[in-house]
Amino acid sequence: MSNHFFIQTLGCAKNTADSDGIGAVLERAGFQGVETPEDADVMIVNTCGFLQASREESLEAMRALGQIKQPDQLLIAAGCLISRYGENVKRQVPKVDGVIDAGKWIAMPRFIRYLREHGNHDGNWLDEAFLGLPREQLHARSVIEHFPRHAHGPSAFLKIADGCDRPCTFCIIPAIKGTHRSKPMEDVIAEARELVAQGVQEIVLVAQDTTAYGWDWNQRDVLATLMERLCSEVEGLRWLRLMYAYPGHVTPRLIETMARYPQIVHYLDIPLQHADAQVLQRMKRPNLVTTRRMLEDLRAAMLDLALRTTFIVGFPGETEDEFDALLEFIEEQEFDRVGVFEYSREEGTPAATMQPQVSRQVRARRRHEAMVLQQKISLNKNRALVGRTLDVLVEGVGELAPNAQHTRNARRDPELECGNCVSIGRSYRDAPEVDGVVIVQNELPVGKFARVKIAQASEYDLLGEPL
Repeated sequence: MSNHFFIQTLGCAKNTADSDGIGAVLERAGFQGVETPEDADVMIVNTCGFLQASREESLEAMRALGQIKQPDQLLIAAGCLISRYGENVKRQVPKVDGVIDAGKWIAMPRFIRYLREHGNHDGNWLDEAFLGLPREQLHARSVIEHFPRHAHGPSAFLKIADGCDRPCTFCIIPAIKGTHRSKPMEDVIAEARELVAQGVQEIVLVAQDTTAYGWDWNQRDVLATLMERLCSEVEGLRWLRLMYAYPGHVTPRLIETMARYPQIVHYLDIPLQHADAQVLQRMKRPNLVTTRRMLEDLRAAMLDLALRTTFIVGFPGETEDEFDALLEFIEEQEFDRVGVFEYSREEGTPAATMQPQVSRQVRARRRHEAMVLQQKISLNKNRALVGRTLDVLVEGVGELAPNAQHTRNARRDPELECGNCVSIGRSYRDAPEVDGVVIVQNELPVGKFARVKIAQASEYDLLGEPL
């Protein structure tokens, strides 16, 4: 029997890293990855279950694959949505043959064999009886076991931990992912070396809370040690980027490490979630006094620092005054990148029972107002870059549509042949998948750095000329 697999990944960067792990486990078992579902014997959807919109997207992806599924193909749903809803997913998408939750993907090859031998089944029963492993070891192996990595471009996500111990009242992630578990440092370094040896220029460290790395070993500031070792021991690493930092865990040593090593880009993603004291208290998030001090320390240590954050609007009980406090904070801080999300009422979280719940219309209005404000800030900050020269990591080639200037009208395609080609890349100010890009006139080598002089700016993207 042929053993070709296709993985469709939804959700965040952590899911992207998990999909790489699934692929590595399958390849070790003799499977081969393919680019299209039509060529696969096994189609896998690595789902997201964090918010209602992401759940709907995951279900739609499964239905779409179900429509093209052939009798000899398997369709498997994996990931966070399964951890939350399990067999309910199969009832909503009957063409799914099996489901396996986010903590058990290490068992994927054996699960596939089971489905082929016994037919449609629910993977949530995978436990000692199936693998000879206690449940907690099964979850831990999916986090800490080292698998060979295969590069898919010049940038790669490297997952350094899984799970979360934070008590945020709006978040279901601890229930889905479990407690925080750190990947052994030697394995992280080995994984980074594998990626760089394959031409990866940028490694992006991800986890539910990267700044809690090593806390489960009863140690503090281990993240700074890890980043120092990555910079000094991974030869050829050009960029090291940190995402998903918890504001209460950004220590002086971490800031000093980021400022000292040239490989660590002066960029930090810190989800703050709100800026009103009462809302933060209801969310069980760090207080604003601590956050302001941290932001001041970061900017003092790195004058060219690019800061990304996210906020939630419409949290239960959020008044107009509390929302105005958030707008004032956004205007005051002038973050480089901001994502604004409407509060999603997640069953099983403390916030789901808080009153009053804010209406959908009010949540949508507040998100729009916050995004309009941030767009103005982003445009001003991008315009300030016109005339400057930046190092840009080229990720692909695109063709601009007529009269277009920015990448929303371009196609990322390294194989593209076109008469109006531009190169598409990112500066240190842009994280992959979530931030803007730099459009560079002319076709440049993909996977390499280019010196680019910025000529034009929009709210999110830059247009430049190679030097």
